[in-house]
Amino acid sequence: MQLTSKGIRKFVNDQRRVGVFFVLPSLTVFSIFVFLPLVVTVIFSFFSIDLMGGNFKFTGLDNYAKLIGDSRFWNSLGNTFYYTFVSVPLQIILALLVTLAIERKTVFNAMLKSVYFLPAICSMTIISIIWTFILDNDIGILNYYLRQIGINAVAWLKEPAWAMPTVILVGVWKTFGFNMVIFLAGLQGIPIVYYEAAQIDGAGNIKQFFKITLPMLMPTLGFVAITSVINSFQVFDQVFVMTRGGPLFKTETTVQYVYSRAFEAYELGYASSIAEALFLIILICSIVMLKSLRKSEESF
Repeated sequence: MQLTSKGIRKFVNDQRRVGVFFVLPSLTVFSIFVFLPLVVTVIFSFFSIDLMGGNFKFTGLDNYAKLIGDSRFWNSLGNTFYYTFVSVPLQIILALLVTLAIERKTVFNAMLKSVYFLPAICSMTIISIIWTFILDNDIGILNYYLRQIGINAVAWLKEPAWAMPTVILVGVWKTFGFNMVIFLAGLQGIPIVYYEAAQIDGAGNIKQFFKITLPMLMPTLGFVAITSVINSFQVFDQVFVMTRGGPLFKTETTVQYVYSRAFEAYELGYASSIAEALFLIILICSIVMLKSLRKSEESF
């Protein structure tokens, strides 16, 4: 019995070593490119750092005190919330509707899946450049066709009222295909016998969706919602390329403001405090959403 116990312990230890061996590369990359920069950012947020002047001075909580009274920070945070709370529901609803429409395995649906997913694997920078040309007030193809049908050209990226909605639509077009693939995987995990039983009981498509599909997709929906919120809070590429935060700072997001303070104003310490504030906001939102989704799953 003792030898058997030792053999079991040896087997478990060997399995752990193998597991550590396979996890080590990913853990190393995570430590170098995620954990270490996060720690450095926390440290820098307590210092006044001037990259051009070479000054490095401990200031305690001064950067955070400055943050509270910074109207531009609050404006960028408001823009970020606006982008997130509009784009995330659009991404999820559009992805779910498209998923339900093309879930059947046909040649045409397979082609549509590829078409919808293609923007998700393209560079956001390249996509933003292309859409900037499409939406240009003078040479853009969209305004050209609007003029052909008698509609005045719209300055999509230069009008304060249109700039953020335009950026949001480009972001939704870029990312909803990825969510569609996640929903397709979730739908494939639902046993078909549930739908067969529902059809025998006379349940229609709408009732099947709310009684079977939606409850069974709640874990997938939670994953998509949380990851979409996290990604939307970190929006930068399309804003930087398409509008540079304008017009009148109407599209400046928090990440872009971090970039502006760090690499345009050379205030690395203050930029670090902004990044930490955003990190805490994302963390709190993620925890709240996770708890809410768990309660929703229990209610279903």
